Amino acid sequence: MLIRAYGLFWSADEVEWFPGGGNHGRYMLLGRQGQRQPKLRLTDFRTQSGLYILYGDYGPYYVGKADRLGRRLKQHLNDRHAGKWNRCSWFGFRPVLTSKNEKGLNRLKELKQKTRGTTPQAISELEALLIRALGLENNYAKMRFPGAGAWKQVRLDDVDAYLKKVAES
Repeated sequence: MLIRAYGLFWSADEVEWFPGGGNHGRYMLLGRQGQRQPKLRLTDFRTQSGLYILYGDYGPYYVGKADRLGRRLKQHLNDRHAGKWNRCSWFGFRPVLTSKNEKGLNRLKELKQKTRGTTPQAISELEALLIRALGLENNYAKMRFPGAGAWKQVRLDDVDAYLKKVAES
């Protein structure tokens, strides 16, 4: 399995990239599974490794790979891609663990070695990636990421409420 977690069509406007108040670099790329306890899981995907697609107003704009997804996306806010994208989809190689950090967020597993898979598996997962990223509804029956979980973006207005929920559990 190459793809272990993914997020589709996340809005760049729903991330507080520059939080200020001495919190430089403390933005979060926060995703969730579930709505409330006990099924609620939150993870900060800034350090996720994988592939990503940037979308502009008219569809896919740019495809890239990243060792640290959050840092790479933040760079695109100030490089030649600035102002040309407003959403992204990402496909991560690092699985989300059940263990949590001090804030109650699920951790990402460290990759010990290069991610490897069989050639047919890799081709199937890349096909699935393109189908999901391009939103081709007619192909969804063939789309599969064995062992990967979908993560929904936490809206900026909801970050504090979700952080409170996981901290209380």
